[in-house]
Amino acid sequence: MFNLVHFLVFVLHHLLQAQALTLPQDISALKAFKSSIKQSSIPSWSCLASWDFSDDPCAVPHRTRFICGVSCSPDATRITQITLDPIGYSGQLTPLISQLTQLTTLDLSDNYFFGRIPSSISSLRNLQTLILTSNSFSGSIPDSVTALKSLETLDLSHNALSGKLPKSLNSLTSLKRLDLSYNKLTGFLPKLPSNLLELALKANSLSGYVSKSTFDGLTRLEVVELSANSFSGTLGAWFFLLPSLQQVDLANNSFTHVEILKPAGGNSDLVAINLGFNKIGGNLPVNFADYPILSSLSLRYNRLRGAIPLGYSKKKSLRRLFLDGNFLIGIPPAEFFAGDTEVTGSLGDNCLWGCPANSQLCSPRQKSYAICKRAYSGKPRKKIEVQQNTACNASGGRL
Repeated sequence: MFNLVHFLVFVLHHLLQAQALTLPQDISALKAFKSSIKQSSIPSWSCLASWDFSDDPCAVPHRTRFICGVSCSPDATRITQITLDPIGYSGQLTPLISQLTQLTTLDLSDNYFFGRIPSSISSLRNLQTLILTSNSFSGSIPDSVTALKSLETLDLSHNALSGKLPKSLNSLTSLKRLDLSYNKLTGFLPKLPSNLLELALKANSLSGYVSKSTFDGLTRLEVVELSANSFSGTLGAWFFLLPSLQQVDLANNSFTHVEILKPAGGNSDLVAINLGFNKIGGNLPVNFADYPILSSLSLRYNRLRGAIPLGYSKKKSLRRLFLDGNFLIGIPPAEFFAGDTEVTGSLGDNCLWGCPANSQLCSPRQKSYAICKRAYSGKPRKKIEVQQNTACNASGGRL
């Protein structure tokens, strides 16, 4: 009886192996993929080391060969996923990857792949997830990537990609998450895919205006991260009225003006806004106080003038407020310094007076009288002196 059981297990195993016949073009693509990676970067205990082609890649069970890094279709004939372990594989992405036409996921993140992304990647029409983050890919993003109509996630961040964004980016109609941050991309923003939920293009060299036509129809967009680029001009009122917007980071650019309207019907999902380190002039936008659940607002190190709107201090949802590094004047609202306040941040490095020296919000010290006088050169001298003396007295002689 014991021997019969073993015999049946043996037969079943080999029947499964016989049925697991991976398409030859998929096998050749996997072989090309592995051979394009430097052998010296493949540790003996890694996923790639287990890719031994003396066995069929989709044969089951996986005991010693193809134990990880690759997945197959239910009928065990096609490769559907390549997800490498992040251990420092070094090599290039072979153009023959295009033969894996049933691939839905390609994730090579946190390795040392280099060279260009092959244009033949456009053949992967079933691809839903393409993650090449934290490698050393260079050259431009191939225009052919916009042929991937099933793509939902595209993450090419933390590479050395250069050139302009593909003009037909908006043809990626299924795309929900796009992250091209920390590259060397240049040029303007093209029209974006209409179903986008998250957009991250931080730390590139993108420039020009942020135009309404670029974001037209993006009713589901929740997160926009465009910090550390060279965007300029006016940020129109339409931007903060995008219906699903929750988080905005446009810091470290060259915006000069921001237009803010009250949200329609008083409804908005905006939680966090970062416009710090730009060149925004004029008065602080009063209407930010009308965004019902806004909890974090940064306008630090711009060229803002005038008084702090009273509505900012009365906003119960606000927890973080950074207005430091501007040219704000007047006495800051007393509510900021009440015993039960939960607001953290900074009002320092302005031209405020009466900002309590013992409050963390008033750090760092205010600007010198000479700097503030130059900023308000049209203001009567006597009034400036009265304001500045008041500030000195309130802060124990420190500004």
